[in-house]
Amino acid sequence: MTDREPSSVGAFRFLSSPLASLRGSLSMGDWLFKTTTLLFALLIASLVVMIIIEMARSSTLSFERFGWNFLWGETWNPVEGREQFGALAFIYGTVVSSIIALIIAVPVSLGVAVFLVEHAPRRLSTPISFLVQLLAAIPSVVYGLWGYFVLGPLLRDHVYPKLQDWFGLLPLFQGEPRQTGMLTAGIILSIMIVPIVTAVTTDVLRAVSPTQREAAYALGATKWEATLIMLQNARSGITGAVILGLGRAVGETMAVTMVIGNRPEISASLFDSGFTIASAIANEFNEAQTALHQNALVELGLILFVITFVINALARLLVWGVTRGHGKAAHA
Repeated sequence: MTDREPSSVGAFRFLSSPLASLRGSLSMGDWLFKTTTLLFALLIASLVVMIIIEMARSSTLSFERFGWNFLWGETWNPVEGREQFGALAFIYGTVVSSIIALIIAVPVSLGVAVFLVEHAPRRLSTPISFLVQLLAAIPSVVYGLWGYFVLGPLLRDHVYPKLQDWFGLLPLFQGEPRQTGMLTAGIILSIMIVPIVTAVTTDVLRAVSPTQREAAYALGATKWEATLIMLQNARSGITGAVILGLGRAVGETMAVTMVIGNRPEISASLFDSGFTIASAIANEFNEAQTALHQNALVELGLILFVITFVINALARLLVWGVTRGHGKAAHA
């Protein structure tokens, strides 16, 4: 027995040596992979920080000249020697056009999502989902061309006169119907955000536990009542989808530029022209002749960046909260 012990110990050491080296190489590979992915993540985070710093640095001249009055100033006069810049008209156009888009797109998106999850057979839900997702793949300039040459004249000649006949007493629908304007831009935006809201809402509804639906049926609920219960359970995720669509509407540029009219004015009528932050930057940045004008446009971009960042962060947090909660329930 004693003669065999040294040989067995030697064999163990002979086998354990390559295993230890292999384990060490695997640990080194894991460390390299973790470090590389961490660097990628830090690169994206640092890129966002650098964008904010650069935009803030490039708008110092405007901020020093106008201060916080830039946010609620209504005058936008780029004429050299009489330069006066205020962002209120652009903020107003951005907010109003985005709200119009949400009012139109949210009911449609909810209806499509509920149909796909609760009612549509597979042979019908697949092509409808594909067509809805196809809307998101269409370039925004194509939406703008279609809105200017097709939708705008159709609304001006057939829809807007009817709205004036029905709701002409309201300030929102007074004035001369035009091919381009705030309402036309809002309708184009609504078509563009329907795929986003529909896709996220569909995923959130499918994440709701099927036991909720089964419990509703067991208590005698109808199909419609069970659907309302599912929507109630998914309300946080649906809210996140709506905010995510709002973020897309706020930052849209080309399509809005082609159909909103591009005039920095604040008007109660939805038929009048307007201006959004994104369309103002796209229209005027290459034509800016003075440093103050360029700084004012960069400050507009900084405002838009902050608004979009906050909206998307809220949406992600809401959707993450819903999916995380149901994931915990499933594991329990």
